[in-house]
Amino acid sequence: MADLEAILSQPHLEEDDIVFLLGLRDPDQIERLRLRAVSVLETHVGASVYYRGLIELSNVCACNCYYCGIRSGNAGLKRFTLSESEVMEAAAWCARAGYGSLVLQAGERRDARFASYVEHLIRRIRAESVLEELPQGLGITLSLGEQSLETYRRWREAGAHRYLLRVETTDPDLFAGIHPPAQTLERRLRALEHLAAAGFQVGTGVMIGIPGQSLIMLARDILFFRDHPIDMIGMGPWLPHPDVPMGDWEQPLSQQERLQLALNMIAVTRLVCRDINIASTTALEAIVSDGRERGLLYGANVAMPNLTPGYASERYRLYEGKPGLEAGAEQCRGRLFGLASAAGRAVALNQWGDAPHFARRQKSKERPRAAGPEPGGDSGS
Repeated sequence: MADLEAILSQPHLEEDDIVFLLGLRDPDQIERLRLRAVSVLETHVGASVYYRGLIELSNVCACNCYYCGIRSGNAGLKRFTLSESEVMEAAAWCARAGYGSLVLQAGERRDARFASYVEHLIRRIRAESVLEELPQGLGITLSLGEQSLETYRRWREAGAHRYLLRVETTDPDLFAGIHPPAQTLERRLRALEHLAAAGFQVGTGVMIGIPGQSLIMLARDILFFRDHPIDMIGMGPWLPHPDVPMGDWEQPLSQQERLQLALNMIAVTRLVCRDINIASTTALEAIVSDGRERGLLYGANVAMPNLTPGYASERYRLYEGKPGLEAGAEQCRGRLFGLASAAGRAVALNQWGDAPHFARRQKSKERPRAAGPEPGGDSGS
């Protein structure tokens, strides 16, 4: 039987070690894992929590993923795209609230009109969000799906600097099973490469608890994060939506089991990828009311309070049971500040909160790469 303390004390974790840690079920062992993840977080990133105000820009999507509520094949969904004034109002509130950063998230569109609209919004947000407390203006993260390298460069030049594109799974067969044939893992991985080439801080992530998914697959996902230019992670439990092909798939794990596995994933990812940003996602809260607090307690350091107007957020349901639909931005702000406090953490106001990993990999481009682990961390990421 594996020695938990010996594994937790190792500077590098191998696949078998990661599988063992992900599979922990004993409460005492889980607590030791959690405490180790928090220690690594505080050493390599710091204890602060960073907020990204989430603006769900549009639920129009060209993709037809089998798990997603805004898939193009969901004919019963009423579509929307926020107006420029709605976006700017939310961005102004975000800046005044001290969040420091926002996220523009939408279904995947590749038409020229949408690309131009996003570029215009980025430039205007950066120009108009400058405050005395935020002289650099709001940091901007995009989550807008697969695009061309040219589009990524265009948006980066406009002023966005982080991009989240979840891979969902790095296992080819599992990826193929939850996407239509036109959407391939190879294309998703190429898009992640293009994001790095365009100069973005690159974010990705996976769904946890998908039917057919094994602990080995999840362990290899974490090793993928380590071995590629990934600076931030957003991941959470798979939550079925009734109006999609996966809505009636048999769930191999109970909600509680999926929740614990997701928390273990956060903790183990923190051990392997020590200086990246990890989000505590709303999907955790869809299972249990203090889910995002628990994510912070397991090594996450980012939360994304929703700033989308209520009518639009109601229509932006990637899964059933989306939390916070009844709460306004101010109520959500107060609740999340309380959440961070309950986790024994402070919110870093008026800061972008970029991952140290990005700065480290940028420096590594400026000097010959030496053999062995990078300075500043002993995990390779």
